[in-house]
Amino acid sequence: MASNDIVQVPVRILDKEYTIACPVEEREGLVESARILNDKMRDIRNSGKVIGSERIAVLAALNITHELLQQRHHGSGYTGDLGRRLRRLQERIEGALDSEDRQLKL
Repeated sequence: MASNDIVQVPVRILDKEYTIACPVEEREGLVESARILNDKMRDIRNSGKVIGSERIAVLAALNITHELLQQRHHGSGYTGDLGRRLRRLQERIEGALDSEDRQLKL
């Protein structure tokens, strides 16, 4: 199979089977995504507070999206801090190289 081949992947979500087409190289990600969604939907259904597959699916989607946004938010703060630290390090290195160049010219 070539990497751009499409495969049919069966997944089970909340006791229903779905067949999803995806590129071969994305199969594992699709299976993992379906597992996470299934787990979220089962947790919501088992809580007994929500009835109906459609409502359970919407709540699961909202929960997963919220988690994704939280990770992005926390990740961007770390990236910003890391970016500042890298710029300071780069400035120090450039300063040291400039100093070394001046000493070689003397």
